[in-house]
Amino acid sequence: MPDCIIFDLDTTLAKSKQPIDAAMAHTLAALLTKARVAVASGGKCDQLQTQVADRLPPHAPLERLYLLPTSGAALYVYENGVWKQVYEEALSQDEANTIERAMHQANEQVHVIDFSEPAYGERIEFRGAEVSLSVLGQKAPIEAKQKWDPGRTKREALRAALAPLLPNYEVRIGGTTTIDVTKKGIDKAYGVHRLAEYLSIPIAHMLYVGDELRPGGNDEVVIATGIPTHAVTDPDDTKQFIESLLKHA
Repeated sequence: MPDCIIFDLDTTLAKSKQPIDAAMAHTLAALLTKARVAVASGGKCDQLQTQVADRLPPHAPLERLYLLPTSGAALYVYENGVWKQVYEEALSQDEANTIERAMHQANEQVHVIDFSEPAYGERIEFRGAEVSLSVLGQKAPIEAKQKWDPGRTKREALRAALAPLLPNYEVRIGGTTTIDVTKKGIDKAYGVHRLAEYLSIPIAHMLYVGDELRPGGNDEVVIATGIPTHAVTDPDDTKQFIESLLKHA
């Protein structure tokens, strides 16, 4: 059993922006009694709390759960009944405004978004340490998101147009309809390093589990840290993997 297991969230622990189901909650609670667990996502901290922490059974040891929101740009731990921020690589409002203008400029080149059409909530969200562009809106239904860019070509085109406009930032594909921007060098790999430092454990004693570890996937960056990895296809696959770990714990 690794000392700490870091899980991607969307399509790894749960469907996109959906809470974990009861079976996953039970399985994660069991895992927390055997190892420390972290969740890494492009979402904000309150989103990770709603999707994961708040869904765990009352007996789950939340002090062994660590949240890495905004793609590793922040770390939160549970102490004395509240979530406490350990660090956050925050962007300024001026930086967020610059990034938002660049997103519109990039779209003018590739024309994959019609900003005049209604969206499911905000399209561009400032998350403190990250600016996230969700093409269909932050609250788009899963079915619509899955149909928008199944071949990944629209997101790749948008990212390729945006990256040269923001050379001092990290620009990457997030979820099924999302482009995320953080400070340069701030990504899930950064989050892995900071968590290992905070816990005082070697990265080699950790494990990263995600559905996007393939080349170009949003989990791929962690591989360069040297952390052992395990690729999954969906939450059911993840649950089966956790259960296999628990059998040998």
